[in-house]
Amino acid sequence: MIKSLYIRIVLMFLSAIIVSLLTSAIITGYVYEKSVNKQTETYLIRLGESLVRIFERTGFDKRSLVMDDIKELVHSISFEIYNEKFNRETYGYQAGAESFVSKALVERVLRGETVRGEIEDNFMYVGFHFEHQGEVYAMFIQPGSSDQIGYPVNNMLLTMIGIVLIGGSLFFTVEATFLILPLRKMTEATKRMARGDFSTDLKVRRKDELGVLVKNFDEMRQQLQQMEQMRQDFVSNVSHEIQSPLTSIRGFAKALKDETLEPKDRERSLDIIIAESERMSRMGDNLLKLASLESEHHPFQPEAFRLDEQIRQIVIGFEPQWSAKSIDIDLHLPAVVIKGDSDGLNQVWINLLGNSLKFTPEGGNISILLRQEVHKVVVTFKDSGIGIPAEDQPHIFERFYKADPSRNRSQNGNGLGLAIVKKMIDLHRGRIHVHSQPGQGTTIVVTLPYYSLNSSKEI
Repeated sequence: MIKSLYIRIVLMFLSAIIVSLLTSAIITGYVYEKSVNKQTETYLIRLGESLVRIFERTGFDKRSLVMDDIKELVHSISFEIYNEKFNRETYGYQAGAESFVSKALVERVLRGETVRGEIEDNFMYVGFHFEHQGEVYAMFIQPGSSDQIGYPVNNMLLTMIGIVLIGGSLFFTVEATFLILPLRKMTEATKRMARGDFSTDLKVRRKDELGVLVKNFDEMRQQLQQMEQMRQDFVSNVSHEIQSPLTSIRGFAKALKDETLEPKDRERSLDIIIAESERMSRMGDNLLKLASLESEHHPFQPEAFRLDEQIRQIVIGFEPQWSAKSIDIDLHLPAVVIKGDSDGLNQVWINLLGNSLKFTPEGGNISILLRQEVHKVVVTFKDSGIGIPAEDQPHIFERFYKADPSRNRSQNGNGLGLAIVKKMIDLHRGRIHVHSQPGQGTTIVVTLPYYSLNSSKEI
């Protein structure tokens, strides 16, 4: 079995063109032969009639001399003349040879009938009668071969078919090479991608189906390259986030081995070890939660609950943090009942409020606004914090992304909170938008679809 697509295409083309040419040659040859035979018969009869007129002008008894004079002109034609007594005269290239016509055929011509036909070896002939001085004669004319008359044309047809076959084969071979070239590039790119190399750039100008295929393949390659880069960044970020607390834990654990360490310093070292351990534990929990949200098997059980009460309880839970920084909390939470994943949305509000508290300075303010519209519920978190630069805003929902240098280890951030928020909002088919300017605070708007509790729709 032929495995090369290039060879298969070339062989298929050659087979198609050979069959087509043979079919057309057979049909053309048949039509041509019929046409040539008809024209040849007419020509031979006119030739014979012209000879008869020449005989009459020069004298019928001098016909042998006339035929001898014109033998170069009719060297490939045989003539037979019969009288009513079946006496036979022969001229031309088969003069004296055995007759190619039967007595019955001669009788038919002598009675005034014009005959035409073929004998062995594809030799054609015509027969007609003429009169001279009251006597009836039959003349039969036979060319050397019906093939000889059409020989130049047949040669031309065969030559043309050969040129078309050879030229078409060469052209299609070159065209097939260009046709297969993108597929070969794709094959090479696939082998490189299997080795982890996604750098092969497939550029194609074709607009046909093959061009669309290569373009889609290149888009897939770019997406896989981005995913591979994200994977490498993820591994790097996780390694960094784990290495930092481990370094602290190792350092303070070694310090605890010093028996001369003051009790106050010993207590401080233990607190840091505990805090770093809890930080690693939170990061592990967030990673598991994010992986679950990105999978197709994350449990999602929507239920009806009071959204305003959920947000209010979270604000109360954070009271020690906002009280310690003297931050004013402004709430506008009218009663709203929605249907959604209560635990998942609870984590959303915790992460958003935690971020606002983390980056809002002492004496600042945070407002939370809940608004119900016809088919949606809008929750707005607005703070007077440090803000986010415009170039960082498109990336804040990416894993491990930290927009501001102040998002450091002292603030217990690992860059996963907003990524979890985005995934959970997407799971509810909602949207989240960020509006922020450095030094003027940040506003985050979460929009969730709202369905009547009597509605049969599921989210």
